[in-house]
Amino acid sequence: MLLAILWPTVACSADSAPIAWQDCHDGLQCGRITVPVDWNTPDAPDTIAIGLGRFPARDPATRIGTLLLGPGGPNPVLFALPRLAPQIGELTRWFDVVVFDPRGMGESGGVSCPSAPPAPPAWTEPDRATYDRYEAAQHHFVAACADALGPLKSRMDSWQVAHDMEAIRAALGESTLNYFGNSYGTVYGQAYAELFGDRIGRMYLDSVIDHTTPDVYEVLAPKAAALERNLHEFADWCAREPACALHGRDVLAAWDEVVAGPAGEAVVVGTAIAIRRPDRWPMLAAALAAGDPSGLAPPSPPPGRDGGAVPGGYLQGLATCADLPTIDHAQLAGITERLRTTAPRIGWIEAFGTHGRCAGLPGGTYPPRPLPARDLPPILVAGGDSDSATPPEWGRRVADRLGARYLAAAGGHSRYLGGDECVRRIVDRYLASGELPAPDVRCQS
Repeated sequence: MLLAILWPTVACSADSAPIAWQDCHDGLQCGRITVPVDWNTPDAPDTIAIGLGRFPARDPATRIGTLLLGPGGPNPVLFALPRLAPQIGELTRWFDVVVFDPRGMGESGGVSCPSAPPAPPAWTEPDRATYDRYEAAQHHFVAACADALGPLKSRMDSWQVAHDMEAIRAALGESTLNYFGNSYGTVYGQAYAELFGDRIGRMYLDSVIDHTTPDVYEVLAPKAAALERNLHEFADWCAREPACALHGRDVLAAWDEVVAGPAGEAVVVGTAIAIRRPDRWPMLAAALAAGDPSGLAPPSPPPGRDGGAVPGGYLQGLATCADLPTIDHAQLAGITERLRTTAPRIGWIEAFGTHGRCAGLPGGTYPPRPLPARDLPPILVAGGDSDSATPPEWGRRVADRLGARYLAAAGGHSRYLGGDECVRRIVDRYLASGELPAPDVRCQS
């Protein structure tokens, strides 16, 4: 099969010396390993340091090993390591929890581009001229950053990261890899399962991105349906909640009326952001009642989270688009029309909203593909029923292809790191003992 030729599993060639951990961030530990820039040619001279952070196990007597955590993004994470501490729950009862900056970001050879990438347009379905202008601006960003990227250009996909993870496992001295992938970290988990499935110890994937389905429409259809469901859930909430500014009205009809007005596109884009989080529903209702979308702008990032504040913070697009197929305006427009038939109010915007952001960026070095059939150890996958960023259909599909157990949960994105106590209890038990939940178990909280 051609894909097996294009993406072979290569022997690891990395610095396998023990990691020299040093104290950092007031009680945490930091270290690094050295890996090839390109795992296709592991003996080539170009190398990169992969930065690591460790939350040491609380008690050596109850420690059972190391758990590698991919919290998502992909973004630099080590600069804000202490912020992650409250999110990892009870995991340090049993594990040294290790996190890493993805290659090219933060402490992993973080690349400082001379200029920021263009801001993604707030579009639903851009005309060709608007799309072409954005594509040209993205081309300019990549060209300006070429010298800073050096040999890392086109070597930031999840195939490369999965090899980095295998090198981390070896440097940690672990015979198998215990891995917890959240959101984009689930793509790394799928890549690792494809390439190094026989070295998995326990693997938990939360809020899964489907990297197993090559057909773009088949990937986007569940995402569009989930966004459409969110809009209907918002309308149902308004019908129940007297404090909703649209209570007592036909909410969907009111939404249609505002969208038909001059600010329609801004309302659609703003709604797509707001309905993902129930805590923003009151603000959405007030904006719709007033017919004013100005309050629907995306929330500002927390201080210190600006993409340019940390080396590599501007490279998320390059990393994610490397894992997507190359697709043009005409193809996206065709997919949009297909999505309109099943998600006519808002879900149809996912075609350009998801893939249009890759216009002008080099991509397709590790696009989605079916996972090969192989025996894997028991894996646990979980997803939120109301998650439109990574819809539950994606998690169920990937679980089926991994032969994994799927844990359904009420709520949205990032169930474990977001503090869902039911999910945490089940996942802690699985990671600590290998015990999977029963097939019909569901978390309601």
